[in-house]
Amino acid sequence: MPLPSFTAPLIELQSVDSTNNYARQLIETCRLTEGQPLPEEGTAVFAHEQLNGKGQRGKNWASQKETNIALSILVNPGFLPITRQFELSACAAVAAHRFFANYAGTDTRIKWPNDLYWQDRKAGGILIENIVGTGGLWNWAIVGIGININQSVFADGLPNPVSLLQITGKEYEPLVLAKELRQIFLEGYYNLKTDGFGNIYSAYNKYLYKAGKKVVLKKECRSFEATVKYVTPS
Repeated sequence: MPLPSFTAPLIELQSVDSTNNYARQLIETCRLTEGQPLPEEGTAVFAHEQLNGKGQRGKNWASQKETNIALSILVNPGFLPITRQFELSACAAVAAHRFFANYAGTDTRIKWPNDLYWQDRKAGGILIENIVGTGGLWNWAIVGIGININQSVFADGLPNPVSLLQITGKEYEPLVLAKELRQIFLEGYYNLKTDGFGNIYSAYNKYLYKAGKKVVLKKECRSFEATVKYVTPS
């Protein structure tokens, strides 16, 4: 299978509503403009300020200006059926874990489905948006990753945020780290293409938040206690 380009452009923006929105517009503009080539796989969008970042289940991802990673990466996951989209989600989560653990250490974990945790505090999140073509072909995925880097003060109402600065006591250059994160993700994505899901799935469960521990879960109006064992491949 073709290797995603590790030299595809990284578009640096000072301010944008959402890097995922901007990445989607890159695709849509090319589709509507005759003779305009589609973006190269591996193309990424980084913003120093994200005004309306997206989180899971319609939530906003709040991020302070010029302090964090707001990154979206374009890939063509047509080698997978759309019913196996968790494989790409897990690939992104494992890449984010590998990146963050390089700096924050072994307390870094993946909270199902794709949040990045350090101890019991949230350091980042992933939102993947898909473009599916005729016949159900998975044409594009926009892999949006937000990670707290230098932020030290968070908005009221966020229950448990943490940043790399708070963990390590050091400040970092978010753009430099975003380039490193893209490289790590593309390496994992290429392995998913060529070697399958096995190694990514093993790593996902190895670093699963609360694995082997009792937790209180809630379904509808009922709360119950359970032990987290593993996440299934689906």
